[in-house]
Amino acid sequence: MSTLPTPRKRRKEARPSELLAAAIEAFVEKGYAAARLEDVAARAGVSKGTLYLYYENKEALFKAVIQEGIVPVIAENELIAAQHTGSSFDLLEKLLDNWWAKIGQTTLAGIPKLIMSEAGNFPELARYYHDNVISRGRQLVGAALSRGMASGEFRQLDVETAIDVIIAPVLMLLIWRFSLANCLSQSADPRAYLDIHIRLLKQGLKAMPEESQV
Repeated sequence: MSTLPTPRKRRKEARPSELLAAAIEAFVEKGYAAARLEDVAARAGVSKGTLYLYYENKEALFKAVIQEGIVPVIAENELIAAQHTGSSFDLLEKLLDNWWAKIGQTTLAGIPKLIMSEAGNFPELARYYHDNVISRGRQLVGAALSRGMASGEFRQLDVETAIDVIIAPVLMLLIWRFSLANCLSQSADPRAYLDIHIRLLKQGLKAMPEESQV
């Protein structure tokens, strides 16, 4: 006679991570406005009341997704930059590779698209994301560019504009993945896309002989 398996007892300390994983899926799939706390709770296998023990509302849950899922990757990149001793281009490549490995290849990659599409309706969340993610990410890229320009490795460029040009293709890849890619039978290979982006950056940033002597 078969018996039902004994339910696995959850560790209390593991529950917040389960809730955040379920929240990421719900936000990316449905968007911020349409995602409901009861849906998140159901995905995590807990009651809505249990979710409220950890997060007082949807805004707090979304901010926790950013703080626990994305901000640590920014912090990793800041450490990479602080410890880097090689060329400035190698640093840029490390920063982009780590971001793609930890964010771009995960469900968290859907958060930037969500922010862009819903920023007008939820400006407070957009500001929170900007201050905690975008601003710090731009500082990292800008510092690497300034470092390369100061050493003569990179040509002299307007740093703020160059930051936009470097980030935009990566952002577009994320947006495409969670939008039109779902409607098409074929999509670009992310690794091939990023490899081409890196190769173009390497040539575009490289200082010409006359520039490196300035």
